[in-house]
Amino acid sequence: MLKAAKRAVVSEKSVHIVVSSTSGTTKNHVRADLGVSSGQEYFTSGGAAISIVVTPKYAYLSGNAKGLETLIGLTSTQQKKVGTKVIVMKAGTSPYASFQSNLTVVAFASFLPTSTGVSLGRDRHGNYVLSWSKAATSSTAKTTSVLTISRGHKALPMTEVVKGGGGGGTTTFTRWGKSFSVTIPKHANTIAYTSVVTG
Repeated sequence: MLKAAKRAVVSEKSVHIVVSSTSGTTKNHVRADLGVSSGQEYFTSGGAAISIVVTPKYAYLSGNAKGLETLIGLTSTQQKKVGTKVIVMKAGTSPYASFQSNLTVVAFASFLPTSTGVSLGRDRHGNYVLSWSKAATSSTAKTTSVLTISRGHKALPMTEVVKGGGGGGTTTFTRWGKSFSVTIPKHANTIAYTSVVTG
């Protein structure tokens, strides 16, 4: 089943993802579109919010003050330098690479577990259900995951539910193979990442 799912996933060119999760008392929400060379994501965690857009040449990052500081790690001084502008990063730089790997088809490989310790079943609709656990470490609690894969001619992920560690979340995968467009900010509304973190 895993082999069929991996073949199906790598053959796709895009997917829409929605994640709702909790960590302690904090609620998190992610809405993202992943494509071959472009992607976009909107992420909120409590009162913090950021938006990321990736194209073949640039990555664009924006957010509120709390989002840029707590989610991205900017200092208060750096955040004030950004203000209401959009941070832009060139392809080939480390910041760009980190966003590019998470918001394009490169990330598809992370949707599926390894074959170790995975149990296979079916739900009442006949879809495949994969279950597995990750043992606790010195820094993370034990988690259990349940991934539902379509019984259709394409074995594509539909939902994943993760529980453990004082929280958990549900990820929904839709619009496999559907095209989407990203919005590029005007140059006048951007500020270079190098200008934000240096000087």
